[in-house]
Amino acid sequence: MDSSSEGAGGAGAEGGDAEESARTEAGAGTGPEGEAGMATAERDGSGRGGSGAPEGDAQSGASEGGAGARASAAGVGTGAVDGVGSSDAGASPLVPAPAEPVAVAPASLSPSRAGDFMQCPLLYRFRVIDRLPEKPSAAATKGTLVHAVLERLFDAPAAERTAPRAKALIPGQWDRLRRTRPEVVELFADDPDGVRMAGWLAEAEALVERWFTLEDPTRLEPAERELFVEAELESGLRLRGIIDRVDVAPTGEVRIVDYKTGKAPRAEYADGALFQMKFYALVVWRLKNVLPRRLQLVYLGSGDVLTYDPDLADLERVERRLLALWEAIRLATETGEWRPRPTKLCGWCDHQAHCPEFGGTPPPYPLPVRAAASGDVEQGRMGPD
Repeated sequence: MDSSSEGAGGAGAEGGDAEESARTEAGAGTGPEGEAGMATAERDGSGRGGSGAPEGDAQSGASEGGAGARASAAGVGTGAVDGVGSSDAGASPLVPAPAEPVAVAPASLSPSRAGDFMQCPLLYRFRVIDRLPEKPSAAATKGTLVHAVLERLFDAPAAERTAPRAKALIPGQWDRLRRTRPEVVELFADDPDGVRMAGWLAEAEALVERWFTLEDPTRLEPAERELFVEAELESGLRLRGIIDRVDVAPTGEVRIVDYKTGKAPRAEYADGALFQMKFYALVVWRLKNVLPRRLQLVYLGSGDVLTYDPDLADLERVERRLLALWEAIRLATETGEWRPRPTKLCGWCDHQAHCPEFGGTPPPYPLPVRAAASGDVEQGRMGPD
């Protein structure tokens, strides 16, 4: 796939992944009904990419043999990556949902949660074990809105996928987001005249419009949009996440594309930015025994496109590191030892009131614990390559 005309990764401030986190943990997206599977070719075979959308509705799945992996797709109708079809894989309607979240040991790993543990093990505990509430952020909500608009744009015939049409989708998608996630309304609770919200929506419009300078949606037919995938490794570790877009060229080559509404990272942080994409590539490889030809990050905040062509050694290395990380998470879960790791990012954390680094006290640990043994894996350690 040739993407030389689509820009290159450039310097700039690092963009946030908050919208990906929210979408992944919701476990699903809302693609169009009857979406075609990964066998769908791009309209012109140029290898240019489009987008996905983050509005979570329902999750469905199907099992598949081979490589000890399985996957689930949400909101993609009957289309699928073979075993990623639609099914009634939910809980029995006879079993009532619990009135409030019940603490359980982690059973799977997403790019967002892996990043949380590497950043700060205590943050991982607060989000996964304790499930402490967090206020919605304007940046993450804007990312969710932009993803929704660009995903819905592909419902239109190719010739009608224009910037004016995309921007016209923003008010409706914002209304829908407020209905499905009413907590976002509090973002503008102190904005009675709507001035700040109008400026925020204008920023979303600018991000949508910038996308048209990077990719041409009239020449694209994404194989998948907002594809929820889950692969179980032979070790038993389940990897899960939501891929914004999957492109399949006429030659059968696969490209995985992800949108970021922030700015592209500086060159020295590019490897870290690609972690999420290599994670997805590992899932696709283990699921389908297909090595994605290209990984592509589209940064709408700065107008850059970062691409990377992985090889099997890359994915094997990522798998080893994830297994080491999961072992550290497992031990922390069993022992209750979740250590804070202070960084400059602490200033953005919603949980300072519960963090010992800020004089706070974590809530009582809700799971059984055992004493840590000598030789236990160090928290956050990714292990050797």
